[in-house]
Amino acid sequence: MARAPYRLAPSEIKELSEQLKELSEKGFIRPSSSPWRAPENRYPLPRIDDLFDQLQGSSVYLKIDFRSGYHQLRIREQDILITAFRTRYGHYEFQVMSFGLTNAPAVFMDLMNRMCKPYLDKFVIVFIDDILIYSKNKEHGEHLKTILNLLRSEKLYAKFSKCDFWIDSVQFLGYVIDSSGVHVDLAKIEAIKNWTAPTTPTEVRQFLGLA
Repeated sequence: MARAPYRLAPSEIKELSEQLKELSEKGFIRPSSSPWRAPENRYPLPRIDDLFDQLQGSSVYLKIDFRSGYHQLRIREQDILITAFRTRYGHYEFQVMSFGLTNAPAVFMDLMNRMCKPYLDKFVIVFIDDILIYSKNKEHGEHLKTILNLLRSEKLYAKFSKCDFWIDSVQFLGYVIDSSGVHVDLAKIEAIKNWTAPTTPTEVRQFLGLA
């Protein structure tokens, strides 16, 4: 598929250059001669309310956020060429799973569900690259130890600066969760209340994406 790169603003061009440099230095991408390009596509995610049904009776939480979760999965050598993308700085391809691949969310969800299967519907919720551990109280330490050992054995790495340990209220997927239930995040409500009234189709789409 031959397609010109998307038009970018100067600030976006600067960001593109920095991202390409960082991804290349980490070995996540490499220059490509593949005839393919990889357009972005979204995969339907699990229903959030179905996930939250599991939380009844919980009062202690741990939220784990993976460090560039998708990039922790290597792509088979024979499949690398179909991840190719074109930029003003050249043609590249991913050696690790990228965020724009059509099936990336499905692949990561499948991995996490298979890995955490013994603990799902017991004390773990998985939503792509976010893990929530929920407990009544005393068993939380054991739950925490179980999942951290599991991640270590599977060589998956969390970004601990974005993890919350042993807390009685947690923000997760745009909601606040505590022992009394699941609540809408007040910060999100304030953002909607303070949003300038949209006047163009683009602004309407931006607002709907927020709301």
